[in-house]
Amino acid sequence: MTSLCVVEVGDERADDVRAVIGRAFGARPRLDPPSTALEETTESVASGLGAAGGLLVLHDGAPVGAAMFDTAERPGRLGLRRVSVDPAHQGHGVASALVGVAEEVAELRGLDGVWLTARAELPDTVSFWLRRGYVETGCEGPSLELAKTLELVCPLPSAADTRAFGARLAELLRAGDLVVLTGGLGAGKTTLTQGLGEGLRVRGAVTSPTFVISRVHASTDGGPELVHVDAYRLGAAAELDDLDLDSTLPDAVTVVEWGEGLAEGLADSWLEIGLTWPGGAVDGTDPREVRVRPIGARWAATPLRSTLLG
Repeated sequence: MTSLCVVEVGDERADDVRAVIGRAFGARPRLDPPSTALEETTESVASGLGAAGGLLVLHDGAPVGAAMFDTAERPGRLGLRRVSVDPAHQGHGVASALVGVAEEVAELRGLDGVWLTARAELPDTVSFWLRRGYVETGCEGPSLELAKTLELVCPLPSAADTRAFGARLAELLRAGDLVVLTGGLGAGKTTLTQGLGEGLRVRGAVTSPTFVISRVHASTDGGPELVHVDAYRLGAAAELDDLDLDSTLPDAVTVVEWGEGLAEGLADSWLEIGLTWPGGAVDGTDPREVRVRPIGARWAATPLRSTLLG
């Protein structure tokens, strides 16, 4: 396929969207109960597009892919309905293009993520979404609900901003959560963790635990304790295992600095937080940038972007 163009559309393209839906769903195996996609009319598609919009994929000007949006059922998240690829154009990146642009639309609209339903009887379809970081968040009959929380990038102009970011993140954390911090020396990993400690209301000053490997900070108000680990001096995941974090993880918020490639095996879900620092002051500031990547079912329905960027 030489030329793909994905465009946002409204009810003015209802005929084209309905036609792609009909071709795509008409070629699928017969399901029980059958999909209602083939019951769509130009009028019903126009109503949906008029309410929330949608996408149309064009190949040399001809419609070959489509999706309709839903912004009402899951506030703060972009729903995808009738994700369709013309059978003659499957296997050429049309579906991936649709998903990529849908996630961009969700980000531009200030939404936290994307959700959809897929039929369990179509394992190739389910695998497509899982490969793109979507996770199962529910099941109703033969339909699986899949969702993805979008990662975010945020500038942090000063150390105070870095601590404040950590405090906002603490609002989302609960016992059992794992945070893996990466970034070079001076990037602000400990500063961000200090903000986490303030937000979690734990005892004791949060400082770099480089020489003691880990510190435990108890809560002052009955919340989870903070386990702060510095993996800089650890050579392998086996050495991290020696800290016996498995025993404390369910009851604590665990933060592992320099944990990339070592700590991910501790949990099925975690937040991967990377800090970058160009080094040196700029116009009186000392800026950093933080990237937060949510991984696993724990974060699939969490208002990450709206909390941290709001």
